[in-house]
Amino acid sequence: MLSPERLALPDYEYLAQRHVLTYMEDAVCQLLENKEDISQYGIARFFTEYFNSVCQGTHILFREFSFIQATPHNRASFLRAFWRCFRTVGKNGDLLTMREYHCLLQLLCPDFPLELTQKAARIVLMDDAMDCLMSFSDFLFAFQIQFYYSEFLESVAAIYQDLLSGKNPNTVIVPTSSSGQHRQRPTLGEASVLEGVEASLFYQCLENLCDRHKYSCPPPALVKEVLSNVQRLTFYGFLVALSKHHGINQALGALPDKGDLMHDPAMDEALERLLPKEKRH
Repeated sequence: MLSPERLALPDYEYLAQRHVLTYMEDAVCQLLENKEDISQYGIARFFTEYFNSVCQGTHILFREFSFIQATPHNRASFLRAFWRCFRTVGKNGDLLTMREYHCLLQLLCPDFPLELTQKAARIVLMDDAMDCLMSFSDFLFAFQIQFYYSEFLESVAAIYQDLLSGKNPNTVIVPTSSSGQHRQRPTLGEASVLEGVEASLFYQCLENLCDRHKYSCPPPALVKEVLSNVQRLTFYGFLVALSKHHGINQALGALPDKGDLMHDPAMDEALERLLPKEKRH
């Protein structure tokens, strides 16, 4: 049976929303690159296995970063894969540095950019040195926000900077290349007694931004909820609030709630089958 969402949209719009063309193009590229191997078991089987892997979220493993970030589904799949592969870090209570988390990310995506890992770590560490230790859960939820909503946060950073400098908040802001998070904080000389910006004014600026970022921004109602709890806030204070918001995590749908982060029955069962009996105890 077709979903209500599918029935409400024209075919071309539904296909565009689900990025079907992206996957078709990638499947054809994979087919051409491996045509000798694929010829042994047939093209139909190849396409079946390819789209099964897309549905299961395993299609992003060991792929280039440009593909991993190409669609919201790919980003969510990568987040889920990172959690499932390395949750034992949290289970064991290990604390790692930003560089160590980056090495883990590169095990799944060899060309994963260091800059994204640094930005995620900054949400956790704030003013602490970048070589400080972080728990798995703290890093994971900060990384989720930074990775999944990266373009949105670049624009938010530009808006925040303009508000700090007193520019018109209703001006449409389009950040250039990497105008983003490395420049959103004022220097100590610029900081005022009232730190940050007024939350209500900040939200007014973000309303239109959420409309423009249909596939990569938190639900506007939840952004409003985050900003309605404070009178003023800093840019990183906003990111911390997003990373810790239960509703935003649920809306994104890639990770379990924080209380269930160390539990993955399906993965545990698979590991049980792989491990020799004498090593389970």
